[in-house]
Amino acid sequence: MATVFPEGFFWGGATAANQFEGAWNVDGRGPSVDDHFMGGSYEKPREITLEIDPDKLYPNHDGIDFYHHYEEDIALFAEMGFNMFRMSISWSRIFPNGDDAEPNEAGLAFYDRVFDCCKKHGIEPLVTMSHYEMPYHLVEKYNGWASRELIGFFENYAKTILDRYHDKVTYWLTFNEINCGTQDMGNLFETSMIQGYEGPASGVHTSWQDRFQALHHQFVASGRAIRYAHENYPALKMGNMDCFILSYAGTCDPADVLLNQEQMRLMNWYCSDVQARGYYPSYAKRFWREHDIELQIADGDLDDLKAGKIDFYTFSYYMSNIVGTHDVEQAAGNMTFGGKNPYLKSTDWGWQIDPTGLRYSLNEIYDRYQIPLMVVENGMGAYDTVEEDGSIHDPYRIAYLQDHIKAMGEAIDDGVDLIAYTWWGPIDLVSAGTGEMRKRYGFIYVDKHDDGTGTLERKRKDSFYAYQKIIKSNGAEGLE
Repeated sequence: MATVFPEGFFWGGATAANQFEGAWNVDGRGPSVDDHFMGGSYEKPREITLEIDPDKLYPNHDGIDFYHHYEEDIALFAEMGFNMFRMSISWSRIFPNGDDAEPNEAGLAFYDRVFDCCKKHGIEPLVTMSHYEMPYHLVEKYNGWASRELIGFFENYAKTILDRYHDKVTYWLTFNEINCGTQDMGNLFETSMIQGYEGPASGVHTSWQDRFQALHHQFVASGRAIRYAHENYPALKMGNMDCFILSYAGTCDPADVLLNQEQMRLMNWYCSDVQARGYYPSYAKRFWREHDIELQIADGDLDDLKAGKIDFYTFSYYMSNIVGTHDVEQAAGNMTFGGKNPYLKSTDWGWQIDPTGLRYSLNEIYDRYQIPLMVVENGMGAYDTVEEDGSIHDPYRIAYLQDHIKAMGEAIDDGVDLIAYTWWGPIDLVSAGTGEMRKRYGFIYVDKHDDGTGTLERKRKDSFYAYQKIIKSNGAEGLE
C-alpha cells in the first residue's frame, strides 16, 4: 500500500542567503564571514583571506544573484508546486556590522518584497535567522560566538526581524546545523571563530572548550529569540536545525556499538537535546569532564534554555557512515568524516547514499522528542551536462529524490509526524563546503561557473518536472 502523505504537507526547497543571494555589498549590506572565502574543490580546501582582494574570486559575492532574480526564481518554485520555501536572512544585510545601533532599512525592505512575492504564489516561507554566516565585523572584533557579547547582538537582530515579519513568516529556525559547532569544521561556518585567521579552511582548529562554550552562547541566544517570539507572537512556530549524520556501528563488536552511541550523542543529540528539552542531557557532564570543558554559565542562562524550547524539529539528511574500533576506510561527507559502508553507493563527492537511513533517523528523532519534524535539507551534488538543445537530463538526481521521498512515506506509515520536505538547492547555488558551482544540486540549472562567468540564465532540468509530478499528487505519484 502506498503511503498517503498528510493533507497540508509542505513540499519545497531550501537555500541560504550567503550561497545564492549575491549583491554582497549592495544597498548597505556589510561583508559577511562567507564573503572572505575563496573557491575550492573536492581536492583543494577553500582559502580564507583577512582582507577582500579585488583581484581574487569570492564566489559568494555574486552567488546566483537571487537579489535581482527573486521574482523569476520564486515563480519557478511555484511552477514546480512549492507551498514552502526555506530561505535565510542575511544578518549583515540587516545589521551591516552586527553591533549597529539601528538596522539597515534597505535590507529589511528587500525581505519584505521577497515574502510578499512568496505570498502572491501561495508559498509559506520557512526562515533561518543565521545560516552559516555572520557580519565579518563580529569575527574581527569578538571572534564570533567565542564572545558572550554576541548573545545580545543576535537577540537584537532576532527581535528586529520578528517584529518586522511576524505577520508574513510563521515558521522560523534560529541557527542552521548548530551541531556542526561541535566539530572543527563548524569553526568556519557555524561559530565563526576565525579571528585573525588567513589560510586554508582545513587549517582552522579550536579546542573542545572553545567550541562548547561558543555553543552555549548560541543556545542562550536561540533560547532568548524563541522566548521573545512565544511571548510576543504566540502564533509563530519556532524550530531548531541540526545536521543529522547518521552513523552505524562498524561491526557487532560491543565496543563498536558503544563508540557509535557516543558518536551519535556528540554529533546528533547533544544540541537538539538542549533545544528540544530545554536543558543539558545527562551524558553531558561526563563528556565535559573527559574533554576538559568547563562551561561559563551565567545567571539566567539555564532559564533561557528552558524557556527557549522548540515547537518543531528540523534537520538536514544527506548521508550516513560507520563508526568502529577496527580498521575503517574513511568516507567523505557533509561537515564530518566517518567510515565507508560497503552496502551503499556514493555521490561524485563521496557522500554515501542511504535513503533507508532517513526512515530510521526519522523514527529515532520522533521517538525521542515527540514533536513535528521537517526534513529541511536533502539532496545530492552532481555534475550536470547541458545538451545541445539546452536540455539537462539528471536521472541520478531523480532517483535520489524518489528513494528519499519513499523512505519518508514509510516513516509516516511508521507513525512519524513529518510535516515538511524541502530539497536542498532547488536551484543551483554555491557549495558551502567547496565554493563550487559545478557541484550542482538544483532542479533548476543556473548558467554560472566556477570561474565566475555565466549569463545567470535559468533552465529547467528533467528533475524539475519529476518533482512537480510528485508534489502535484502529494507524493502519490512519480515515485516509480
